[in-house]
Amino acid sequence: MELKSCEVKEYNPFEHRKIEKPNTTIGTLIHLVKGTLGTGILSMPLAFRNGGFAFGIVGTVVSGIIYAHCVYLLVSTSRKACRRSFVPMLGYTETVENVFTYGPRGVKKYAILARRCTDAQLLLNSYLLICVYLVFIGSTLRDIVQHDYQIDWDTRVFIMLAAIPLIFTTQIRELKYLVPFSAIANALIITAIGISMFFILKEPISLESKNMWPAWNTLPAFIGTVMYALLGIEYVLPNENKMKRPEHMLGHCGVVNVAVCFITLLYTMVGALGYAQYGEETKGSVTLNLPANDALAKSTQLLTITAIILSTGLINYVPTDIVWRKIQHKIPPKRHNMAQILFRFGMLMVLTAVAAGIPELEPFVGLTGSISGGSLVVIIPAVIDTVFRWPNEFGRMKWILVKNVLVLMFGFIVLGIGTYFSVVDIIAIYE
Repeated sequence: MELKSCEVKEYNPFEHRKIEKPNTTIGTLIHLVKGTLGTGILSMPLAFRNGGFAFGIVGTVVSGIIYAHCVYLLVSTSRKACRRSFVPMLGYTETVENVFTYGPRGVKKYAILARRCTDAQLLLNSYLLICVYLVFIGSTLRDIVQHDYQIDWDTRVFIMLAAIPLIFTTQIRELKYLVPFSAIANALIITAIGISMFFILKEPISLESKNMWPAWNTLPAFIGTVMYALLGIEYVLPNENKMKRPEHMLGHCGVVNVAVCFITLLYTMVGALGYAQYGEETKGSVTLNLPANDALAKSTQLLTITAIILSTGLINYVPTDIVWRKIQHKIPPKRHNMAQILFRFGMLMVLTAVAAGIPELEPFVGLTGSISGGSLVVIIPAVIDTVFRWPNEFGRMKWILVKNVLVLMFGFIVLGIGTYFSVVDIIAIYE
């Protein structure tokens, strides 16, 4: 028994990982930034419209801190579970199952259920994101075509057209091959943000008549939009498991902290200045507020569309990997390639139909942020950290347990109230 305890302490999962195509630290940083940096940043002025200028700044920074902390909980718990179980790596759902399997007697029987619920949340999150991307591309294309060519087609037509290039990007299967796409998408998004900031700062900015604090009925929309903007936790463990130097993921200057600090600063700046300029006229994406007859302003929309198309391969990586691992053993090996092609294409068609059914950007953004942000980003990491530490590893006066309970309360507020108000908004569209 003593030997086993010694082995647990000495076991280093990093030393036992066999990765055919490892990713560099810089490549991982690019992936994590890209996994979070998308249409969400363009929705930040909308978040500030719902949250108010002063509360928006504080709320975005606090949300960024909570996000970074929950990522730390997920990664550190996964590493501890690997050491305890003598396995080199665990994914998000595998970590959840492992923690419950080796946890207190009362939760062991829920291990499979916990894994299935986590898988369902990961699938829902990624597929909702793709739906948001389709709606964003369709809405942007509609505005461009209507202004330039006076063609008044329904948004649904443009959503279906938007699916065509995604047929190709969703077929990419290796994270390593997605790095160039993520790098280009990052550059395009940052360029679009730079141009947007040029137009935002071009005219004098005034806080006169701008709300400083949220109303009770707009606060859930603020939280949902911010959590949507910060989504990306599902890419953390897949990326860490593919790293050449996984020890660089955490730490004061680790990949997670660098990525989250950069994202939070950028989001706060764009949200605050965008709302200060456009006020109550702020739309679902700040690019839609830019002058429609200006070529440079229009380029932001085209840059963003291109970035989203290039990003969809990464968004599609997690759900496809989850489903494929569950069904591949049922398919003859010689048909795996064709089966993957057909599955990826079929899911894209289903998501296109869903996006066409709800072609409104703002409620979709809030719904995605509330469901996925509340569960994946906050609740699950806090739960597995609590279960792993139970009952005696909560520090002096059990302060870690108290902290985790507060984090869980925040997660359930985001999930419950945010989802309710988003669904009400979606229902109101069809009344």
